[in-house]
Amino acid sequence: MTDPLVCIAALKGAHGVKGEARVLSFTENPESCFAYRPWRDAAGKPLLTPKRWRPGKNEFIVTFEETFQREALDAMKGTLLYVPRSALPEPEEDEFYHADLIGLSVLDTNGTPMGRIVAVPDFGAGALIEIDGPDGVFFHPFTRDAVPEIDLDAGRCVIRVQDAEE
Repeated sequence: MTDPLVCIAALKGAHGVKGEARVLSFTENPESCFAYRPWRDAAGKPLLTPKRWRPGKNEFIVTFEETFQREALDAMKGTLLYVPRSALPEPEEDEFYHADLIGLSVLDTNGTPMGRIVAVPDFGAGALIEIDGPDGVFFHPFTRDAVPEIDLDAGRCVIRVQDAEE
């Protein structure tokens, strides 16, 4: 298996005229995104290397080792920033990186294939797994009760599907 990329931040655009940019961190401790460098684009190509940063309003103001004009940073607005999964610490027990879950095959508790995990969104009421199944895409709660088994080595997870009458 190749080393998947994990999205840890997004470029929000230029800040001022001195080559700084606004960056939104997605890491649990927002400042920890700076421990992983260089940041890569979605294809894995090194893109930005943070040099200095300071807190902004719900973001960080960042200076990079690379030199950019304001227009170039504004053109990169919305760019997602990644690091290789291998650069990150191992998650605690019962914690998972989204990159580790995406692609897992999904079975119900009876062993019936349900599809594959394609995303792990959280729309504000808790994490879900988005499953691309034989009848189309559907969402399932991502809780211990709803997903009683995850086996990363086997590349699968088991979901508990409730009957409409339960």
